[in-house]
Amino acid sequence: MLPKLRTRTSWPNLIDEFLNDSLMPRFFNWETGQNMPAVNITEGKEDYKIDVAAPGLGKEDFKISLDNNVLNVSSEKEVKNESKVENVLRREFSYSSFSRSFTLPETVNGDKIKATHKEGILSIVIPKKDEAKVKPVRDIKIS
Repeated sequence: MLPKLRTRTSWPNLIDEFLNDSLMPRFFNWETGQNMPAVNITEGKEDYKIDVAAPGLGKEDFKISLDNNVLNVSSEKEVKNESKVENVLRREFSYSSFSRSFTLPETVNGDKIKATHKEGILSIVIPKKDEAKVKPVRDIKIS
């Protein structure tokens, strides 16, 4: 009896598998045409921190706003390349954008939100109000 032969996947199927199963869908939403960078949100004793992974974007590409305790982080970037070699003219451009919104709890101090950008990571620190911060354990004397 001959061993069963495995069928080969065609190139279009391989490309579909790559686009659907690789890291790409985590950054680009094919249905909406928007880039959706990965976001990490952490809570500390004094604040919340949002890290947005957006390689290739600089701090000037971001817009951050706060409206009614909704923090909006967005970006738009257009890249144009033009080259001319003898009689051949080539123009290429790309446009990418994304927008993420986060509803913040009432316990944050929206006036003191700070953002930094370093090595493709946008970090937003959202301080908590004093009454929301974790208080240290306090012993109470019995009289």
